[in-house]
Amino acid sequence: MAEEHPGRVGRRLAAIVAADVAGYSRLMGLDEVGTARTLREHRAVTDALVSKHGGRIVKTTGDGVLIEFPSVVDAVECAVAVQAVMAERNEGVPADRRMLFRIGINLGDILIEGDDILGDGVNIAARIETECEPGGVYLSGDAFRQVRGKTSFIFDDLGEKSLKNIDQPVRLYAVRSAAFSTEATTKADKSLPLPDKPSIAVLPFQNMSGDPEQEYFADGVVEEIITALSRFKYLFVIARNSSFTFKGKAVLRVKVGPDTSPYTISSRSHLFPSTGGGGWTGRPRARVIDSDHERSRTQKVNARIDL
Repeated sequence: MAEEHPGRVGRRLAAIVAADVAGYSRLMGLDEVGTARTLREHRAVTDALVSKHGGRIVKTTGDGVLIEFPSVVDAVECAVAVQAVMAERNEGVPADRRMLFRIGINLGDILIEGDDILGDGVNIAARIETECEPGGVYLSGDAFRQVRGKTSFIFDDLGEKSLKNIDQPVRLYAVRSAAFSTEATTKADKSLPLPDKPSIAVLPFQNMSGDPEQEYFADGVVEEIITALSRFKYLFVIARNSSFTFKGKAVLRVKVGPDTSPYTISSRSHLFPSTGGGGWTGRPRARVIDSDHERSRTQKVNARIDL
């Protein structure tokens, strides 16, 4: 067929899986060599699961991986198996050192370019992955319709989400499985002791510029702050994936203090930043809040960033 129509673009329908490691930059900042070695060890196990379920690893990019499956059912079962084995491998690992995958699955028409795959179907899978909670599996509505009633898994309807650079909102579903239940993880984490040193959480910047493109810039600044703070051994810095669960939410200062999970946001100080636009110049403004007491104290921090 390719010889008869040499100019024709190859296409096929496929289940696309996009996965990455939540907070990978922070982990690399803590221990570059150890993190790279740990990821290789995890990948040796998870890659075997992909092969077992009939998947094809299209490419890897650092901590990210793109996989193609001929069946959505196989893709979901593989994703759940991966998260289950990762839950086991993370047992006994300190909460701030765990390697947690985020997995997004979509069913879509893809373009074939050699061994690579392209197109909206791939882009949507990648965007779903960024929406996914660490240690979870999220599906698009198109993928869910193909797997519904064909597995023993329960799916939670998360509603329609607007994904970056995707024209139409996409309905998302989360796989619920006892094998990697976040409830079970949370209960296990609550038994962990509070850190014996000052702890700090850097919450997501609020983009005040009105320009959606600045959202990635704001998130990048937060990641840089988290990485920089992680270098101070006398600070316990909350992981990015935990802090970013508050993105887009109005957070009560005392609510994110000691009454939440010690592993997620149990911190004595928080940065509540906001950014104001202005072309290539930004002026982030942050409030440092002590939540040791119900009556929090606030100190404003101003900085100027010229790009």
